[in-house]
Amino acid sequence: MSHKQALITGITGQDGSYLAELLLEKGYDVHGMVRRASTETLDRIEHIRDQVNLVQGDLLDQISLIQAIEQTQPDEIYNLAAQSFVPTSWNQPVLTGEFTGLGVARLLDAMRMKKPDARFYQASSSEMFGKVMEVPQSESTPFYPRSPYGVAKVYGHYITVNLRESYDLYAVSGILFNHESPRRGLEFVTRKITDGVAQIKMGVAKELRLGNLDAERDWGFAGDYVKAMWLMLQQDKPEDYVIATGETHSVKTFVEKAFGAADLKWEDYVVMDERFVRPAEVDQLLGDPSRAKAELGWELETSFDQLVQSMVEADIERWQKRVG
Repeated sequence: MSHKQALITGITGQDGSYLAELLLEKGYDVHGMVRRASTETLDRIEHIRDQVNLVQGDLLDQISLIQAIEQTQPDEIYNLAAQSFVPTSWNQPVLTGEFTGLGVARLLDAMRMKKPDARFYQASSSEMFGKVMEVPQSESTPFYPRSPYGVAKVYGHYITVNLRESYDLYAVSGILFNHESPRRGLEFVTRKITDGVAQIKMGVAKELRLGNLDAERDWGFAGDYVKAMWLMLQQDKPEDYVIATGETHSVKTFVEKAFGAADLKWEDYVVMDERFVRPAEVDQLLGDPSRAKAELGWELETSFDQLVQSMVEADIERWQKRVG
């Protein structure tokens, strides 16, 4: 029996690495697209590097996308690549639009031309809801993005819907709320917190500077969320789903839990710094995953407390190795 072929853009990122592991477990041949001039390391997939096939491609280069699809002949395409850091999108709004918005159109067009029977997953984001119009946010909640990243994600989302309806493609968007792990990039606030806790615990740092502690997010574990991505491509009909925990926690609560996991009092170390406050803040995001649970059979397996604990422990272990 021939194996299913999967192409993952952004395979070297947090979600890409967890998804690659999941698909390998399910017997797929996994192809990962990497940029030719990428400075990104392969750290997150080093342990499975000999099990995946890396192909060159760039969301800014249509020809490379066509070649990647021709080369891999994927049954499933997971578009997880993007300029995904919200603060950077303020400094580089045009580049963010090119990667995170137009890149989706280029990849879908390449699929339409070369492998129209493939199934396509687009990584949409809760940042599309931005200044939320209702709480909690569901598949029918209007979008009101509050950053260039959120705006670009809305374009990526609607171009996926548009090409699905125009060309009868199996193309879906997962509207994923914040999902974290020990593999989260150090620039993201959750990982900045757990890495900061680890540095303080090891005596490497004396303080942690943060922005808005009152912002509230719906945080889940990335390893749970990639299962939803896969499930969305196994359905009879292409449908978009909100993937979330249905719980919201403030940055302050995350801070308290993280310092508590290391037996430290956060008040002794955290400093508010205006430099880390966004020009337009998203105050609260809270997803309603009821449709995903009912129709996909998707379930959360990792609690908020378990998530924070695992991230702190992983960062402490990393710093222990570094400082000896």
